[in-house]
Amino acid sequence: MKASIFITSTPPFLGLTHHLRSRPFLGQVKKQSHLLHMETWAMASVGDLGVRRGFVDSVGNTPLIRLNAASKATGCEIYGKAEFLNPGGSVKDRAALYIVKDAEEKGLLKPGGLIVEGTAGNTGIGLALVGNAKGYKTVIVIPQTQSQEKKDMLRLAGATLVEVPAVPYKNPNNYVKYSGRLAEALAQTHPGGAIWGNQFDNIANRQAHYETTGPEIWKQTEGKVDGFICAIGTGGTLAGVGKYLKEQNPNVRIGMADPMGAAMYNYYSSGVLQSSGTSISEGIGQGRVTANLESWGVPARDGGAVDFWCQVTDEEALPLIFDLLKQEGFCMGGSTAINIGGAIKLAKELGPGHTIVTILCDLGTRYQSKVFNVDFLKSKGLPYPEWLDPAFKDVSVPQVFETVI
Repeated sequence: MKASIFITSTPPFLGLTHHLRSRPFLGQVKKQSHLLHMETWAMASVGDLGVRRGFVDSVGNTPLIRLNAASKATGCEIYGKAEFLNPGGSVKDRAALYIVKDAEEKGLLKPGGLIVEGTAGNTGIGLALVGNAKGYKTVIVIPQTQSQEKKDMLRLAGATLVEVPAVPYKNPNNYVKYSGRLAEALAQTHPGGAIWGNQFDNIANRQAHYETTGPEIWKQTEGKVDGFICAIGTGGTLAGVGKYLKEQNPNVRIGMADPMGAAMYNYYSSGVLQSSGTSISEGIGQGRVTANLESWGVPARDGGAVDFWCQVTDEEALPLIFDLLKQEGFCMGGSTAINIGGAIKLAKELGPGHTIVTILCDLGTRYQSKVFNVDFLKSKGLPYPEWLDPAFKDVSVPQVFETVI
């Protein structure tokens, strides 16, 4: 029965009904109520299979995955939202889709138009793939320091890649500011016009998480979530999810995990934007209050949702994703390492028996040349995955060639 759903040329649910009604043994004997029951069963079956209609329809509705080691260590239930399962491979697919939809709805992005964005990689990948699905081209401005894997993926997706020196935001040639000027220039010269994604200060970003990620977490935990925590890149995820969950239950704790080298921990703790230390993490670590953070993602004392904050060092974070790969089978990137470290600290703050959710942002394969590069990590004095050290031997493998005459 189920196979007929996929071989009919008519819409799936109507196709099965037609198929059932044309079966000789049904004839006039089977009652209409039975047909209705079978059609309802068929519709449910298609839903269970999770059929999506293209790239855009595939963004979101990612599962929660229990992080076993983190849960055991804290006595809490710690879950990761599996955003690496989005079709573009990261949490940034949600923001990318909403940025494009918002521009379309406002009449700013028209057929043949360009999408221009400054990004550390994942938002650019998301925009390039959404653009492909919707018929737009993309121009991506990226700091030269970002991983080669993300640059390769952007080129693979057909984006025009512009690499610029990595300089602070206050510098007019910072990749974000450069991309804004480039969008203005292309809007004047490109036949289809151009828009600037402006992910840091475009609040369509946080709206994506308010309308999708937050409600998904609430539904998946059956409203029993006690805390949510993630790092800040643009602030969209923290602000959007935080606001939604607080509206459902004001007692849900909303946490911010900051890598070293970022200024947000000091901002949340003392109101001063001040940074110290360094981190090899990419795509997170902010030095200013973005428009996405304003009102929604600021400290609770200032009317926002955030009421817990912590710093997570690379020394704390990296072993978490190395163990996650070797012991639980998930290969995650550096931002996920910071998130899990933050979730553990929030769990210790709340005590055993609580349910905490964080974000599994993207796969570690996008950072293989850094996060999983033994020589690079050793040069920084950081923990490294011992099984990738050339001197490590886990299994002694004999040669079993046969002599061929």
